Amino acid sequence: MPKVLRIINRFNLGGPTYNAAYLTKYLSPEFETLLIGGIKDDLEESSEFILKNLGVEYRILPHMKRSINPFNDLSAYNEIKKIIHEFKPDIVHTHAAKAGALGRKAAFACDVAVTLHTYHGHVFHSYFGNFKTSIYKAIERNLAKRTSAIIAISAKQKQELVEEHNIASVDKVHVIPLGFDLNRFHENLDEKRKTFRSKYNLQGDEIAIGIIGRLTPVKNHLLFLEAIMFVKENSQKKIRAFIVGDGEERLVLEAQVEELDLGDVVIFTSWEKEVDKVYPGLDIVCLTSFNEGTPVSLIEAQAANKPIVSTNVGGIENVVIPGTTALLSEVSDRNRFYENLLQLVENDLKRKEMSQEGWNYVREKFSYSSLVKNMSALYYSLL
Repeated sequence: MPKVLRIINRFNLGGPTYNAAYLTKYLSPEFETLLIGGIKDDLEESSEFILKNLGVEYRILPHMKRSINPFNDLSAYNEIKKIIHEFKPDIVHTHAAKAGALGRKAAFACDVAVTLHTYHGHVFHSYFGNFKTSIYKAIERNLAKRTSAIIAISAKQKQELVEEHNIASVDKVHVIPLGFDLNRFHENLDEKRKTFRSKYNLQGDEIAIGIIGRLTPVKNHLLFLEAIMFVKENSQKKIRAFIVGDGEERLVLEAQVEELDLGDVVIFTSWEKEVDKVYPGLDIVCLTSFNEGTPVSLIEAQAANKPIVSTNVGGIENVVIPGTTALLSEVSDRNRFYENLLQLVENDLKRKEMSQEGWNYVREKFSYSSLVKNMSALYYSLL
């Protein structure tokens, strides 16, 4: 039985943990997997409950953290090398940037037969300045030369990695979409909607608009707030806006809510572990990011039959059906985003029509069974 050492940046709430968890659980008994990962930041919600609910065992590396720290990073690197010597994996598969750098370097040093890296997103724009970004690109290109295979989670992301950023050759990059168990997002919708709307005292004619994810600069929540203000000023419909999540931008966003005089409209819910109970209560789901890989919130929104208004970045156009399940706009076209949101608020029939195709689209394309099948085939081809 081939052994896989799976390394994830950190156990924070988000798509990478689900991806790593489903692969760890459902590639068994075909593959024996050891899952390890770093520590989440204090402002992040832990994703360890996902692993525990699935019965997946894991180990935490105390020195692998989000921030760059030479002492911690060297310690984490040595911890990974020690685990490789003890576990003797046939495959080392890393997920996201920090794990990808430390994990692959350790695997190369220990002569592991096969190494893979999954880009759940990338930091090649909208995160850092030009100089720092160029350094990260150089590091990733060097790592990619010795990596057996690179995994992109969308066709758009592959195009960016190969053509735009020149990280790896086209033959080395494989597209394997994320996979989830989406059934819980499509079950008991009426009951969950009633519970959510009762909790926040939403009236029957109030339109609830939500954005779900980490509160960080790259998520561009200011665009969401400005769009809410635009709708408030240009529509007679009653609206309520929900910011679901937490992070380093929380205080900044709260100040912006006050500055824009949206205190009577915007609600910060913080993290919701049972997020499947949030989507049914919403009428529209938004995403405003500058940069994305495969945003989990948009997959979940479609599973819950919710229409989407989003910026068109990263792999988003491969996650939704543009014009059918989502209205997209370029990240630089703020007015188009405002107008798209206003259109859905004003047009009840449009919202209903856009709600009808989401479930059928995502339940097949983003199922965990497809993820496991495709990954297993790739592993065996590399071995």
